[in-house]
Amino acid sequence: MTDITCVRCGKTGHAIHGPTLPGELGQRILDTICEECWTLWKRQQTQVINHFHLDLRDPEARKNLTQQTETFLFGAGKS
Repeated sequence: MTDITCVRCGKTGHAIHGPTLPGELGQRILDTICEECWTLWKRQQTQVINHFHLDLRDPEARKNLTQQTETFLFGAGKS
């Protein structure tokens, strides 16, 4: 297993195995976020979708979720 220093938690941890999100954001997550923080986000993501009643077929809902992802993983103003 490959270890990385996670930009979210600052700890050295296992890198994510497998795809996260498509595109540049997905690659950034793979390169800089540990598996533990990714797992935390996946749980939080479900709560965000339910709380805001997001319909991911709607482009605005996907945009909102992407912003929430960036804020959770990289902090406000760091995306």
